[in-house]
Amino acid sequence: MDLIPLIHALVLGIVEGLTEFLPVSSTGHLILAGDLLHFNDEKGKLFEIVIQSGAILALCWEYRAKIAAVLAGLPHDRQAQRFTLNLFIAFLPLAILGLLFKKAIEAHLFKPVPVALAFIVGGFFILWAEKRKHRIRVDSVDELDVIDAFKLGLAQAFALIPGTSRSGATIIGGLLFGLSRRAATEFSFFLAIPTLLAATAYLLYKERALLSVDDLGMWAVGFVAAFVSAFICVRWLLRYISSHDFTVFAWYRIAFGLVVLATAHYGWVDWSNA
Repeated sequence: MDLIPLIHALVLGIVEGLTEFLPVSSTGHLILAGDLLHFNDEKGKLFEIVIQSGAILALCWEYRAKIAAVLAGLPHDRQAQRFTLNLFIAFLPLAILGLLFKKAIEAHLFKPVPVALAFIVGGFFILWAEKRKHRIRVDSVDELDVIDAFKLGLAQAFALIPGTSRSGATIIGGLLFGLSRRAATEFSFFLAIPTLLAATAYLLYKERALLSVDDLGMWAVGFVAAFVSAFICVRWLLRYISSHDFTVFAWYRIAFGLVVLATAHYGWVDWSNA
């Protein structure tokens, strides 16, 4: 088996796992990494979706007790029913808008320069949000009502713009809507499960003609890399937010976006999609 595709799979798996749940945009990083590795064709885009399942599994494992309790309580527990309903309501805006505008967004925005601009704009938005005074009225994901869930779903929908960050939009939206830092972060985690599972299942079915047994080794490497790096990242982020805000991620986004724009402008990096 050719070693180069396995190395690409390892790199992209690590990138996916480390960025999926941080407010830095996994899609944006994967577009840029795939472009640098010349792995941005249709099969490369399918691979990026497939390895998300590794990150999802890491999240499910970290929260396995909560997920098991919700599933067991669905028939009779009002709290479990409300939690599930909130996830469904929050999932809908991104799902509906994605189906309506996905093709137009992919045609015009899935390119390095638009992604870099989204990185920068998102970074400044996080800085603005963190300077505001936070009035916490929701301290736990179990305290959310359906209106909160819908507003968080609208916030997540901004992630249709590549480079925005699904988790970042949901977390910062949560802070603006009165959620504690932990509640906003954990709800973005739980909301990622149906969102990413739906996206993975949809694209696997749509692009099933590209699936090949010959790619199993590459997918396995990417899956494991995404699982391990995502598991480490989720645990680290939960510890980090207990005593820090998201300002460091904002400055990272701005710096990273400026680097991409500079390398594209001066021709230092051949961004073939730019």
